[in-house]
Amino acid sequence: MPRVPVRRAPAPVPAPIPAPTAPPLYLASQSPRRLQLLALLGVTPALLLPDADEDAEALEAVRRGETPADYVQRVTRAKLDAARERLQRRGEPPAPILAADTTVALGRRILGKPADADEARAMLGALSGRPHRVLTAVTVSTGRRVLAALNVSRVVMAPLPPKLVERYIASGEPFGKAGAYAIQGALAGWVARIDGSHSGIMGLPLHETATLLRAARVPTALTD
Repeated sequence: MPRVPVRRAPAPVPAPIPAPTAPPLYLASQSPRRLQLLALLGVTPALLLPDADEDAEALEAVRRGETPADYVQRVTRAKLDAARERLQRRGEPPAPILAADTTVALGRRILGKPADADEARAMLGALSGRPHRVLTAVTVSTGRRVLAALNVSRVVMAPLPPKLVERYIASGEPFGKAGAYAIQGALAGWVARIDGSHSGIMGLPLHETATLLRAARVPTALTD
């Protein structure tokens, strides 16, 4: 009786590994406020934070003779450049990157993040009862293009009683904040007047940011 040849089933072809999906946007910031503000625009970014060996704080050092506007724009561009290098180094899929920085200015004096309670006390004392500016620079990179905007708002703080300042410092809120205060925090009731962008004072001016994102073709909640 002739043998019937046995047909072997072909070896299964392994399914191709899908390429990583790029997010709509990378955010080069760990600020929860900027995440919240981007959510208002309908954008959920992926965080592109510094590695442990990166000295991100060094980028914020003030240079002698630098104006507040020059300072905040230079720092923002430096943060963006560092994030672009980080993305390439990590081999992540390309997508637009957003970086921003905020500073508080009394005239030409730049008020950064207070190092301790004494510095926070001095900053709040300087702002008490006086107008000041809050400057936020935003940059978005898309491919080789870099889009940038600067928002300047003016804020008038009511006179701050010394006991209130001490309680505010004890709360810990001034630390990590330019000018030693947060417009959306416990000191909000002592802000007498704002001329400009509330979201810009928080850390991300929504009008300017939405304009840059549209130019970079990042989908937003109300894209025209």
